Amino acid sequence: MKTRRVAIVGASGYSGEELVRLLLGHPGVELVAVTSRQYAGQTLAQVFPRFAHLARARELLFQEPDVTRLAAEAEVVFLALPHGVAAEFARPLLEAGRVVIDLSADFRLRDPAVYEEFYGHAHPAPELLSRAVYGLPELYREAIRQARLIASPGCYPTSILLPLVPLLRAGLIRSDGIVVNSLSGVSGAGRKAELEYLFCECAESLRAYGVPKHRHLSEIEQELSLAAGSRVTIQFTPHLVPVRRGILTTIVTTPTAPVGTASEVFALTGRIAACYADAYGAEPFVRVLEGKALPDTKNVVGTNVCELAWRLDGRTGRLVLISAEDNLLKGASGQAVQSMNLVCGFPETTGLM
Repeated sequence: MKTRRVAIVGASGYSGEELVRLLLGHPGVELVAVTSRQYAGQTLAQVFPRFAHLARARELLFQEPDVTRLAAEAEVVFLALPHGVAAEFARPLLEAGRVVIDLSADFRLRDPAVYEEFYGHAHPAPELLSRAVYGLPELYREAIRQARLIASPGCYPTSILLPLVPLLRAGLIRSDGIVVNSLSGVSGAGRKAELEYLFCECAESLRAYGVPKHRHLSEIEQELSLAAGSRVTIQFTPHLVPVRRGILTTIVTTPTAPVGTASEVFALTGRIAACYADAYGAEPFVRVLEGKALPDTKNVVGTNVCELAWRLDGRTGRLVLISAEDNLLKGASGQAVQSMNLVCGFPETTGLM
């Protein structure tokens, strides 16, 4: 296995810290640079004591972000930066021939007008959008292998797209009337000191936010529309729950086939099961549950796995889909490393099992 030199820009956030953990333990990479303006000059071990037992963490210093230096030191660069900032680094790094894996939303959308609508400012590098590959390996594995610019999906979109896309592609559900409710841990808001995310504000409290137009809707509807072959608009309500990490998503859809009788329910059950088996039967990081089991965040936190389950409701004629994932791993850093493995020619599960 040829060792690749990798860097993380914005390594001090929650997703950045998870990237550090994964890459320090990855047998195919050498972590050569981590950046943070706040912690420049301090070692990884000083900022993240959990890594102090590792010699590399005691040696590697946080540095100010310098694109020229990063391009000289690393072959693959992860951008764990706020939206609108990542593009400033992506352009020169791509010009230098580096692989860029962006964890922000800067390159997830194909239409710069949609980006401006949802993110409130013009896209900083619209000429790069056509080069970006949406980094959901279960959907775009072969394109990711050839990509130089990978737009790693958001945490909510991953939990929504994995259950829905196979069914839309197979024509098993209607593309209208989809209702999604997601519950996310507080780490999804990022590592920042804001009143609404303080412990006393979040503990013993549940609340919806981003209603009715959360930013992630833009990439969710883009990818669902591609799967359905027509415009898809969904109702999406995210909620903040008092746990550190994890996302649980419940989706209500309408099957295209009738489910009014026991025989109709039986027939559709078989088609849905076959659809998911075909889509995910060989996938290492998607676990389709059987029997009475339902997704539970406690079973996926700390892993790169997304759990899925579904139930047909003959009484209402609806199909209910449920997923669970770790928002910082399959919803962010783990998925980004999964894409890196594909680009670098490593086994896809390397460093993630």
